[in-house]
Amino acid sequence: MACDEPAALSGIFTRQNSSSTSSLDFEPDADYKFVERLEERYKCAYCHLVLHNPHQTGCGHRFCQHCILALRELNAVPTCPVDKETIKMHEVFKDNCCKREVLNLHVFCKNFPDCNSKVILGRYQEHLQQCLFESMQCTNDGCRDQILRKDLKEHLSCHCKFREERCQYCNTYVVLINIKNHEKNDCPDFPVPCLQNCSQIILKKEIEKHHAVCPEAEVDCPYKQYGCHVKVKRGKLAEHENSALREHMLQILDKNSRLEEQISDLYKSLECKEIKIQQLADAIKKCEKEFRQYTQLFGNNSSLMVSTQALASHLDKSARLESQVKQLIQMANQQQSKLDLRPLFDTIENMKQKIALMETYDQRLVVLEDQSSKHDLQINIHKAQLNKNEERFKLLEGTCYNGKLIWKITDYKMKKKEAVEGRVLSIASQPFYTSRCGYRLCARAYLNGDGSGKGTHISLYFVVMRGEFDSLLLWPFRQKVTLMLLDQSGKKNHIVEVFRADPNSSSFKRPDGEMNIASGCPRFVPHTVLENTKNTYIRDDTLFLKVVVDLTDLEEL
Repeated sequence: MACDEPAALSGIFTRQNSSSTSSLDFEPDADYKFVERLEERYKCAYCHLVLHNPHQTGCGHRFCQHCILALRELNAVPTCPVDKETIKMHEVFKDNCCKREVLNLHVFCKNFPDCNSKVILGRYQEHLQQCLFESMQCTNDGCRDQILRKDLKEHLSCHCKFREERCQYCNTYVVLINIKNHEKNDCPDFPVPCLQNCSQIILKKEIEKHHAVCPEAEVDCPYKQYGCHVKVKRGKLAEHENSALREHMLQILDKNSRLEEQISDLYKSLECKEIKIQQLADAIKKCEKEFRQYTQLFGNNSSLMVSTQALASHLDKSARLESQVKQLIQMANQQQSKLDLRPLFDTIENMKQKIALMETYDQRLVVLEDQSSKHDLQINIHKAQLNKNEERFKLLEGTCYNGKLIWKITDYKMKKKEAVEGRVLSIASQPFYTSRCGYRLCARAYLNGDGSGKGTHISLYFVVMRGEFDSLLLWPFRQKVTLMLLDQSGKKNHIVEVFRADPNSSSFKRPDGEMNIASGCPRFVPHTVLENTKNTYIRDDTLFLKVVVDLTDLEEL
């Protein structure tokens, strides 16, 4: 049956022989082994390989889509390589009937004869993603081994050098090839011998604590301050103290004798200085008496100059004596302070009180910090709950229950860049439902493509998710699904793909986990069409995708 809608992929061909396309696809350049000999009608007239997205010309010959486009690019007036007829592009149409037949051709798995599966061409890639004999790279970081899928679990748990194993000493998980280095350098519970050759094995984290009590460690004699400079092992310290008791006592007595002599010398020096101070004081009194006598003797003006000179002489002598007295008093006070230990004891007592007060403050500070940490923990828990509730409210506000989803994707350039760089390969839409108690569904998009569309197309998939009412619904999911890229010009020149759920596919069974394997179009729309400035699929760095589920014959609970 003919259809006048524009073709979704290239925009060049004006008609196609069916409006129903399939989500099935295959890699065009792979070497497939068909169960039955490939008929000529399923081969491209240009590349002679199996037809991929077949298009038929006005002269009746079929070509792959990329081959017909290659012919058009090579020649301004392309000709059919079979009958040399001129190919008129307005007569070329997408042959969906032939496409369905090609996609349903049976092929052997490439891992034959280990894998004896026979699958249809359109499910070939899906089969390889589950084939037990498909070679795949180990998923552990750093491991480059290629393993058959059936052996991967055993490899990860038993053979991979990059698997994580629990350290037998500290129970920390460490990559296997690094575990010896971890035990030697990083493991705090690794047993090591004492460096002092005491034959004991100690945990690495307790080595410093052990050295403080190790009987083989060399320590100074406790009587070092009295003159004993012997170094002896801690275990033999008591023996040394007993054997050298007489020498230690003599050293203590000798030091005490020297201290007593120093104190005696200080007292004698102090007595001499006190005598000298007294002599200076007597000299000052004598000077003052002579000064008064001179004042009485030279009372008239005629003797004023003589008396003034004598007075100045006595004043200078008095000033010198007074300065010497002050110096002696200061020296005497210093000597006295050296002998008087009471100020030192008072200072020590004050410091003890201050230290005790500071310890009290530290204890109170620890209690306050503990309470603050508990309050911070409670606040973080409440914040997390509020954020979770806010996300749930937003999700509920935007949820649709009529089997339709309009998905707005903003910041297209940034998200595509993240996909190209491998940081965020895919993005998922918010869930939507066929009814209040219906199937729970969502869409998933790979902006840099997936599978056969990687790097050239946007891949769009349909996903069946686990819902609250799955036990009441009919399984497998069988409805027709329409995927659309919406035209923002108002001309409704939308790109459309339609498929009906395959009841035999695991993608449409009742979900065992959070969601099933996605199913859809790995080559939904080329980047060249989507990002072409002549088209209006992207505006303000935003595009709109629409998913519609046909609710016909779907019983509502």
